[in-house]
Amino acid sequence: MLVAISLVVLVAVLHLYFLVLEMFLWDKPTGRKVFGNTAEFATASKVLAANQGLYNGFLAAGLLWSVWMGLGGAGRPIALFFLACVVVAGLYGAMTASRKILFVQALPGAVAAAAVFFMT
Repeated sequence: MLVAISLVVLVAVLHLYFLVLEMFLWDKPTGRKVFGNTAEFATASKVLAANQGLYNGFLAAGLLWSVWMGLGGAGRPIALFFLACVVVAGLYGAMTASRKILFVQALPGAVAAAAVFFMT
């Protein structure tokens, strides 16, 4: 159970990090470096990135809610739902934006989902 909880929290923390990058650092040097954007592109797409960051925050909130509810009880289906959303978003991002997203988002989500699904 501790492994599953730790992995769900790790995925939540990753999505909070994505939120900060996309909502607050997108057009700053750190955000531009992480995403490989020019200053012009970052400025032009700042509102879209912030919207994307907000969605990452919702994923993190759902995952933390599932842990709070208890992965051995009512929180388990909540965790599986939000982890499935993470995996789907990661797969879509890997297909449309960068293959790196497969390893940064989809893989951690899938590993956490497996841990929650198979925990005893």
